[in-house]
Amino acid sequence: MQHEEMTSRPKLGLLFLHALPLDGSMWGRQSNLLPNSTYMPTLYSCGDTVGAWAAGALHHAKDERLIVVGCSVGGSCALEVAAIAPERVAALVLIGTKANYRPDPQLHASVFEMMEKNGLEAAWRTFWAPLFSKSASASVMTAAKETFIRQSAKEIEKGVTAFHTRPSRGEVLSTFSGPVTIVSGAEDIAPGLKVSAAQANSARNGVLMIVPDCGHYVPLEKPERLNEILRDVISAVRE
Repeated sequence: MQHEEMTSRPKLGLLFLHALPLDGSMWGRQSNLLPNSTYMPTLYSCGDTVGAWAAGALHHAKDERLIVVGCSVGGSCALEVAAIAPERVAALVLIGTKANYRPDPQLHASVFEMMEKNGLEAAWRTFWAPLFSKSASASVMTAAKETFIRQSAKEIEKGVTAFHTRPSRGEVLSTFSGPVTIVSGAEDIAPGLKVSAAQANSARNGVLMIVPDCGHYVPLEKPERLNEILRDVISAVRE
């Protein structure tokens, strides 16, 4: 009987949801954690809302039980996935994510104004490059910028709109019944350690993992440390 129960369990998959202004390739160093059951969609083509991104990501992932991993706005998308399909979400891993959100139309407009007047490179220098830690290597920064440059202006605009119009999902974080791992770079300024710690405490089954010498984009700056965290999550879910 025990063997039958084990073999009848739904297949487990990993769904990775990328940060702005990057794409699914930011998870390249995580691609072998669950071979043939890993999904890393680029979300801009799904629309300009986090809800549309979540629906598109769920359509893309075929496995029934998912560990959903999101960085920054990808974490907001992960919470949205948990809101619309909680039965499919085995665990959440939220990296540099702020669940409670208050829209800031002025900041939203300023990003568009910067891109329109000064170009995408100026927007990169102003809004996204400062999110890396001071110790981030030149190769990491260069690779991230190259990924950014591959996106069209229209795709970045969709991402910015999704980010600035995302719903506040603190209630999802506090009511989700599965394990929630909050990951924060020690030097992350968005949302920062204080907010990340509060979010871990608000989750029913939450834990905070702080990554030293790291900023907002943990998958890029400290991929091996993130892989250790994810292996532990996978093992816990499989128990």
